[in-house]
Amino acid sequence: MSEETITEILPPVRHWPALDLKGVDFDPVLTELMREGPVTRIRLPHGEGWAWLVTRYDDVRTVTEDPRFSREAVLDQPVTRLDPHCVPRRDAVAFLDPPHHTRLRRSVAAAFSAEGVERVRDTSRRMLDELVDELLQDGPPADLTAAVLSPFPAAVLCELMGVPAADRHRMYAWTRLILSSWHGAQAGERAREEMGAYFADLIGLREGGTGQDAACLLGAAVGRGEVTLEEAAGCAVLLQLGGAAVTDNCGQLFHLLLSRPALAERLRAEPEIRPRAVEELLRYVPHRNTVGLARIALEDVGIRGVRIRAGDAIYVSYLSANRDPDVFPYPETIDFSRDPNPHLAFGSGPHRCPGGTLARLVTGLLVEALLDRVPGLRPAVPPEHVPFKKGTSIRGPEALPVTW
Repeated sequence: MSEETITEILPPVRHWPALDLKGVDFDPVLTELMREGPVTRIRLPHGEGWAWLVTRYDDVRTVTEDPRFSREAVLDQPVTRLDPHCVPRRDAVAFLDPPHHTRLRRSVAAAFSAEGVERVRDTSRRMLDELVDELLQDGPPADLTAAVLSPFPAAVLCELMGVPAADRHRMYAWTRLILSSWHGAQAGERAREEMGAYFADLIGLREGGTGQDAACLLGAAVGRGEVTLEEAAGCAVLLQLGGAAVTDNCGQLFHLLLSRPALAERLRAEPEIRPRAVEELLRYVPHRNTVGLARIALEDVGIRGVRIRAGDAIYVSYLSANRDPDVFPYPETIDFSRDPNPHLAFGSGPHRCPGGTLARLVTGLLVEALLDRVPGLRPAVPPEHVPFKKGTSIRGPEALPVTW
């Protein structure tokens, strides 16, 4: 892009508060930002200054895949952010750029690959069947979140991570403290340190192991000198926290299906469309509040005629990218026949979420088990009375009251 085509007129800075949204309501501030232009400026509730925001599909991919935008540079620069107590860590894979990021991801990639996730399918199905058996035995009404949607994804994630069943409740408690701002910075930081120490011990015990779970793979990588124990524990913490999003996303997905019974009935009647339907629901469900982690421009870059200067912070919105009408015709419509569906629910670029295959397994099994085994499943309260989590970056229901 030539210098003459790049504008130096800065758009106004828009304050973007952390709204506690319910259901699958799309963030009204993000809707306005999408209308204002493909490249805007925002100030989030915490941190310092302002940051660029890109909302179009192609621009989101450009920023996330272009090495001129760095996660690692955030370590040396305060930025505006959603989280009131987010402290970037130099040992955290989320704040590394290639090749260091690639080295850490490679050490554990096999556990979250298609083959690695398929390895736990039968065990996962058995665990889910047991939870549904208990649900049916206890009878209606029930809290679907507490009975199935929370324990099942957490159990599958712990199976992939190599966390023993006896420790799953502790892992869940740590995760909630870290991800919620309601308990304060000290509680979240203490929980993160305790989880990191737990994984350091678990990985250290498995340095000579040959298992295929994440702790064994990380232990083997430490034993070969490819990563340090500190790096491996930090990677495990990030994977565990990232997996929590699967639980909340499943909660939103079933809240949507049960509050729009025609969608659920179609999935019951046409099981062959379920894989494609899951992809469409992943595209449609707004899984987070505001935006994730920032990047820093390492040099001047032009995007849509706007100059992003070296040192500027920039965010991308995967939620808005998934509603880009140039890529997804009639984006506000849930279309189970949408094809192709190149959604960015799991991100893009080097930091693309490694748990995409896990999320698809968990969601697919839940749709199959709950729709087929509990055919009369329906909400026990009006949709507007379903309580949703507050003060968290990842959206999801606190409880999902159901009957059948």
